[in-house]
Amino acid sequence: MDSTIGSPSTPKWNVDRPFLTGRFHQETKFTSGVAEPKGFSMDFFGPGVDKPIGCYPAAIQELIVIDDLLSALVGIEGRYISIRRVHGKDDSVTFQVDASMDLALQESAKRIFPLCESYLLINQFVESRSQFKSGLVNHAFAAALRTLLLDYQAMVAQLEHQFRLGKLSVQGLWFYCQPMMGSMQALSIVIKKASASNFIGSAVLNLLQSQAKAMAGDHVVRSLLEKMSQSASQAYLGILERWVYEGVIDDPYGEFFIAENKLLQKESLTQDYDAKYWQQRYSLKDDIPSFLANAADTILTTGKYLNVMRECGHSIQVPVAENAKLTTVGSNHRYLECIKAAYDFASGELLNLIRDKYDLMGKLRSIKRYLLLDQGDFLVHFMDIAREELIKKPDEISVEKLQSLLDLALRSTAAVADPYHEDLTCYVERTTLLKRLSTLKDLQISQIVSDRSDLEEPVTITGLETFSLSFKVRWPLSLVISRKALTKYQLIFRFLFHCKHVNRQLCAAWQLHQGLRRLDMQGIAISVSSLLCRNMLKFVNSLLHYLTFEVIEPNWHVLHNRLQTAKSIDEVIQYHDFFLDKCLRECLLLSPVLLKKLEKMKLICLQYAAAAQWLITYSTDTPKTDIPDVDQYKQLKLRTRTQTQKVGSENATVIESILKFEREFAGQLQSLGPILSSSSCAEPYLTHLAQWLLGVGRD
Repeated sequence: MDSTIGSPSTPKWNVDRPFLTGRFHQETKFTSGVAEPKGFSMDFFGPGVDKPIGCYPAAIQELIVIDDLLSALVGIEGRYISIRRVHGKDDSVTFQVDASMDLALQESAKRIFPLCESYLLINQFVESRSQFKSGLVNHAFAAALRTLLLDYQAMVAQLEHQFRLGKLSVQGLWFYCQPMMGSMQALSIVIKKASASNFIGSAVLNLLQSQAKAMAGDHVVRSLLEKMSQSASQAYLGILERWVYEGVIDDPYGEFFIAENKLLQKESLTQDYDAKYWQQRYSLKDDIPSFLANAADTILTTGKYLNVMRECGHSIQVPVAENAKLTTVGSNHRYLECIKAAYDFASGELLNLIRDKYDLMGKLRSIKRYLLLDQGDFLVHFMDIAREELIKKPDEISVEKLQSLLDLALRSTAAVADPYHEDLTCYVERTTLLKRLSTLKDLQISQIVSDRSDLEEPVTITGLETFSLSFKVRWPLSLVISRKALTKYQLIFRFLFHCKHVNRQLCAAWQLHQGLRRLDMQGIAISVSSLLCRNMLKFVNSLLHYLTFEVIEPNWHVLHNRLQTAKSIDEVIQYHDFFLDKCLRECLLLSPVLLKKLEKMKLICLQYAAAAQWLITYSTDTPKTDIPDVDQYKQLKLRTRTQTQKVGSENATVIESILKFEREFAGQLQSLGPILSSSSCAEPYLTHLAQWLLGVGRD
């Protein structure tokens, strides 16, 4: 973020009138080129206009040098001490003396020049960094330096007073300047580095702290740098305080180490599968103050929690005592304690808000009831009344009609007692489950596919393969039940829903067989078909049992227990995502080879269930009906022997058709065994699936 965005411009008069600054002498002189500045005589500025200082006795020279040094200490040239800019360095200056000066005085003066240069450098930094664009930290640092310069100027004034009283010698001047020498030079080193890299914000704080540690051997200098660091950090801690106590970023110059992306809105959580609101709405920058580096993640999370509550309309503020404010604990460095206390409060308040007021567990239980088929009565009723609509192609299905049928099913069953049943909506995909899974790149789907053609889209699909349910989720529950989480629920629902459909079709065929058995129509074709139907039913029921009782229920109980002990909303999101990913993996949705094999077997079951009715009616020469009529079966027993023999001769064709289904089903089941066996070593949950499914083959 550009630190100058939104900062007011420096008034033009501050640039046009350089005589208001402490460096006006040298600025005027050196920016004018060769020409002499108008309105000023070199009689005052230039050395050599008067007699050379060497013409005077040593005692007089000392008095002149002291007078010039007192001027140089506050950045003003004297008669025999001049200021020259260092070639190639705009902010660097050097002091020069008249060559005719006594050598002893020259050496004494040169010892004081570093202090004069430091003053000029610090003064220039104070002036330049007081501009708005420099940021709050530089403003605070410049203010602290300005206070130091006032003490320094007071010292120079006292020295000048002693000089006027005739009580100051060059050696005395050097003696009195000595205490300030180390401090001013240390500050000038910091300022040179800050100016060279144009540091702002946390970079300035890190520089001050690193220099303070480097001066560990000089207690006075280190104490000064620590005081400067503390003064400069006050503005930064003010920004931090508002963030961790109110959840507000008050950062006009972009200095804070937390960035806000206002383009990301909370509504994206319910609309976009790849929504990054929670991860990227507020994020950490690279320039973090060293004294806050260990608590950066905690600081970020604390403000995010407070922001969520404010977005919910709860203007909550962390209760804090006056002596616990971050701007007042700088001297004893209790930052971590205050930040930890603020985090604990914000985390607990948000978790209680989502658990109690917005009933997170109730919402999750409702989603499990419908999308994970925990409540079956509404689904049975819905599949009965919506069958005609679901057998259409996806493009021909009326979602509005399906929604009205779903509402009817919910009102007609025990689901009406669920407080969230009105949030349930219908949704129809345009692709198969396998195709939909392949579009979700973030899922860790196994790429081991034996035959890519197996994953191609079938020619015709119906609503039975593409129907899904969705759920209306509002802020702040959308943090946990996001669009991505709902999509994963829908993937599991589609798989379970289609398995339920296959089970219903096989049950209808089984009822047909049982009706024929009851009427003693136990021909060979009926017996063979009945055995095949029973094996297919056992296969589908075993698969459903595995999905519900071996995968969903155990994982749900683990999730429920974890959510009861979660300490923050981030833990809730983590546990919920882990539950969904584990269910997807153990429901075989992340294994295309196994999933395709199961889809193929379900297709064979559906084809058999559709063919079972006409096969049996053909073998008995009965009219084609959906459900066997008792009167029709009684009429069969009254037929002539010739008709019965004719039917018997046709049974061979029927038996062959049934055996064809049996061979296909047995072949697919047999090929499933090696896949499960080879994968069960890496994925232990497949052992349970193999025990259930391969038991069908042993029968």
